Amino acid sequence: MTPRFEKIAIIGLGLLGASVARAARRADVVECIAAASRRRGPMETALAAGIVDEIGGCEEVVRGADLVIVCSPIGVMAQLLERASPGFRPDALVTDVGSVKGPLADQIPAILPEGVEYIGSHPMAGSHERGAEHGRADLFEGAPCVLTPRVDTKGSSLARLSDFWQELGARVVIRTPEEHDVDVAWVSHVPHVVAFAFAHAFQEAPQRASELAGSGFRDFTRIGRSDSEMWSEILNANRKSLAGPLQAFGQSLAQLGAALEAGEVETHEEFLAQARQALERSATPSISSGAQRAPRLEEARSGGENPEISVGMVPANPRSVENDS
Repeated sequence: MTPRFEKIAIIGLGLLGASVARAARRADVVECIAAASRRRGPMETALAAGIVDEIGGCEEVVRGADLVIVCSPIGVMAQLLERASPGFRPDALVTDVGSVKGPLADQIPAILPEGVEYIGSHPMAGSHERGAEHGRADLFEGAPCVLTPRVDTKGSSLARLSDFWQELGARVVIRTPEEHDVDVAWVSHVPHVVAFAFAHAFQEAPQRASELAGSGFRDFTRIGRSDSEMWSEILNANRKSLAGPLQAFGQSLAQLGAALEAGEVETHEEFLAQARQALERSATPSISSGAQRAPRLEEARSGGENPEISVGMVPANPRSVENDS
């Protein structure tokens, strides 16, 4: 097949960056793959293995690239793109793999040179492993990839980026940046909050209780073992979208607690039945408006292969140019 892109530049060669390179190489959708990363070692290893064709600094690797994919923590994406700005070709397309889209949709277009277009991406795939050495060519197969066009996004650019992710094996889903942040708050961020809160409360449990923990406990608490610093940053970045879901969860928890305390068996039995029915309804794909919408996000990988570990916010002094997910 004819490659869809002449050159892609990947900024941040962690788990996702390396997986994008491997998947693009396998799918034969690009002629040249270049990568920039804070650490020299992963870049040189990827170059020696033929995963990428060029390595260098941000400005250097974006030269001639018609697709630039930023795979760093979202807190430093704007800074890295500013650093790369002099090297952009006028018609380049820029995307990212960030797990919160509203802030990026506001920040990134304003710093890009004229003619360079930005469309957010969020492949809902990842792993608890960190680093380029864990990159996989099949990481995106069957996973939803949310694209978040703005009102001024060109249809041709959206179609081109959609084709790219589909060639890598992903199922493309279209959302506005605001819709994306609300949706991931419900299906990923709030579940993590609940797991973290329970794990925090578990400090009060008798030491002997841990001896009885089985698969149910492990399944529920698995995502509570996620990187605490990274998740603090993610939750802070999406705090506005978290408010509603957290309030709804708090009300449901209080309602169930009151029924249990009062011994109202029929009430809490009905509550549990309604909860199960809600999950069953959510597992049934619905027909969304818009021809480009794909099946719902219920099949997104989570837990052990946790999409939201993939990216996060960082403080003003960035720790890294790459995303060592």
